[in-house]
Amino acid sequence: MSDPFVNASETGEIPSFNGDAKAKATDFANYFCSYAQLYHQKQMLADHNRMAAYHSAIMGNADVFKDKVVMDVGTGSGILAAWCAQAGARKVYAVEYTDMAGHAKSVMEANGLSDIVTVIQGAVEEIELPMEADGLVANEGDEPTMVVDIIVSEWMGYFLLRESMLDSLIRARDKFMRPKTGLMFPSHTTMYWAPVQDEDERKQCSYEYAGSMNDWHEFAEGTKNVYGVDMSVLESEFDREQKEYYNLSSRWSELSPEAVLAEPVVVKHLDMVTCTIDDSRGILPDAPQSDFEFTIDGEGPISGFAGWFTADFKSRTDTEGKDVAPKLRHPAFLSTGPENGYTHWGQQTFFLPSAIPLLKNQVTKMVGKLEMMRTKANSRLYNCRITYTTSRSSTEAEDGKTGQVLNKSEEVSQIYQIP
Repeated sequence: MSDPFVNASETGEIPSFNGDAKAKATDFANYFCSYAQLYHQKQMLADHNRMAAYHSAIMGNADVFKDKVVMDVGTGSGILAAWCAQAGARKVYAVEYTDMAGHAKSVMEANGLSDIVTVIQGAVEEIELPMEADGLVANEGDEPTMVVDIIVSEWMGYFLLRESMLDSLIRARDKFMRPKTGLMFPSHTTMYWAPVQDEDERKQCSYEYAGSMNDWHEFAEGTKNVYGVDMSVLESEFDREQKEYYNLSSRWSELSPEAVLAEPVVVKHLDMVTCTIDDSRGILPDAPQSDFEFTIDGEGPISGFAGWFTADFKSRTDTEGKDVAPKLRHPAFLSTGPENGYTHWGQQTFFLPSAIPLLKNQVTKMVGKLEMMRTKANSRLYNCRITYTTSRSSTEAEDGKTGQVLNKSEEVSQIYQIP
């Protein structure tokens, strides 16, 4: 029997693309409904690193926006659309799936922008633009719907891909954006990966798991003694659930720069003009940047790995558009890494079952692979498979290079969920 609450279409896509009514209802309950609440919008609006990056990108490049047609995908309360209008856009289409669209309309009216910004409520995969009414014409040779000069969106989720909103952005780009001269804001995104130290939080996860199991044992004993029913048959399944929640789920973190134990590596890079739906599905096993290698000789121990992302707002770099699309004279940059302080995205930390010690006069090397894939039950959530080995070597070789290998672990492989 199929699960009636699977948050995916029959083809495994996000339901807003080709889901039936039931899948779309599940998607709204699991994903969209929170974005219809002002408290959630306020959390993002109060993220000053986020706000400053987008404001600098748009207002700092007003010459690029002047007299252009802009689409804001997932406009929320509408602030990005408002900035685009203030920067000189001729027309802005602010697309919002939820009832937050009503609040966005109020914001435009209160700021005198309703004549420029049209708020459209609906899934961007399904909407149509009022092209004839607004006098929009595609370039010769392009599809008739390709009338948008700039697409702006704050689509990024935890560790960049969580929530799978990138799918919607790609479909909007392919349907509406002028292919040779169109611009994407942000233009490029990059995922980073590094070993980190955060023993307090790692141990807290273990304590919470142990406490939960102690509660279960007390519950099971009480249920048997008081009510005469033995629930111990369910202990292994409860244990599995608690391990997945406390030990095998990534944790939102606000790490200090000192917590990062080695130079971060890039595990995925996206050009927002050329990336595909397949790119948005995750980090596949054969992806060229999925392998990682770290050499660590500082203070430890190693508590786990952390992932975060950056977003660039800069000129096009793809072959088709780099010479003909408008240039951004004032690029902007957003980082959600530990070096940049608080963002509402933070970092996602994947704690190891036990810490790996770092020893004096020894170098620890970690070699492995990161895979990231969507869950079958919810196409907006991801699992990560982390596979690695560790080895320790002496640093006392006469030539100053790493010396004899003193210890090498067996391969470890763990699957984590990004909740």
